[in-house]
Amino acid sequence: MLTEHTITKLSSMRLEGMMEAYITQRKNPDILSLDFEERFGMLVESQWLHQENRTLTRLLKNAKLKINASLEDINWRKPRNLDREMINRLAGSEWIRYGQSCVITGPTGVGKSFIACALGNKACRDGYKVLYLHAPKFFRELLSARATGTLTKLIRKLSKIDLLVVDDWGLESAKQVQYRDFLEILDDRYGNGAVVISSQYPLSTWHELIDDTTIADAILDRIAHNSYNIEMEGDSMRKMQSLGK
Repeated sequence: MLTEHTITKLSSMRLEGMMEAYITQRKNPDILSLDFEERFGMLVESQWLHQENRTLTRLLKNAKLKINASLEDINWRKPRNLDREMINRLAGSEWIRYGQSCVITGPTGVGKSFIACALGNKACRDGYKVLYLHAPKFFRELLSARATGTLTKLIRKLSKIDLLVVDDWGLESAKQVQYRDFLEILDDRYGNGAVVISSQYPLSTWHELIDDTTIADAILDRIAHNSYNIEMEGDSMRKMQSLGK
């Protein structure tokens, strides 16, 4: 009866990790050879791991990453101008804590979205709040928020995210007001929140893309001068996979 009461209380306190470990210990006669502190330490460790896994699951769900990618799965065999040392520095996630940015550019299919989502995945594993945004859809959301008077609320929501992943920047043309709203988001996050931006367009062409020198200068000032720049090259990974290379 005491065992059942203990399990019930652990469950009611939402200590599922400790409860499952306790049940496992009860079924293992060899556990009796350990002293109380060792057994209790194992229970605490199980609860800690359970909570860490639950937190990671929640962070990954809220991040809404387009690709289930990880830095450990990067294909280094294909020449794409990826700097392993830079990727290793980014893997430390210190840049997120300091509110820096990472700009990933390169041709279609070279793996920009994979790297961007892998960085987002690593950030989640390090306990940061991440949100993936597909640029064309996000810019439409900015227009909608402005039209409905909810732009301030949206910007406030984004300010609580540690890392924004903005994928496919420049894939669709945007209005100046959308770029202005995006600049406001960058202003609000500058030094406090990190950003990953992937784009087919190199930074040197962003002035033409934005078509407003003042706004372009301001956006580049907040991104390019405080960022890691990954300039990818090579053939489409999808094309090579279809050819079996």
